[in-house]
Amino acid sequence: METLACKEITEELKTQWKSLWRNRFDDKVRAEGIADNDYSMLFVEKGTVIFATRNFKVLNLREIAEKHKLVDADRVVQPSPSVGGWGKFIRTVIVGQRPVRRVRRAAPEVDEVKRRQQLKKGGRGWLHAGS
Repeated sequence: METLACKEITEELKTQWKSLWRNRFDDKVRAEGIADNDYSMLFVEKGTVIFATRNFKVLNLREIAEKHKLVDADRVVQPSPSVGGWGKFIRTVIVGQRPVRRVRRAAPEVDEVKRRQQLKKGGRGWLHAGS
């Protein structure tokens, strides 16, 4: 597909996807989310259950993008949190690395060792008990 047409389809998919989830009807009794309009690009009709608590196949934007034969389906949809995205990459790869240490020159030796001050009340602090 041409990149301009692909980009337009991608933007339309994203706007319909956002609209679908923003404007859904929530049935509190059956614990379901129901589509309130027809979304032709998402292959969802009015009244389709888009979210339920059990026995349900969740809509997947990646699969919808693949049905439209978009070249970069991965660019349309971020990876699932279980696989990991940028946040997981930062936590696992970047934070886990040791910082690069610079070579330091030897510090001049200090003749005098710094002594700690004497503790107040023999180390018991400011507690005034039973005097």
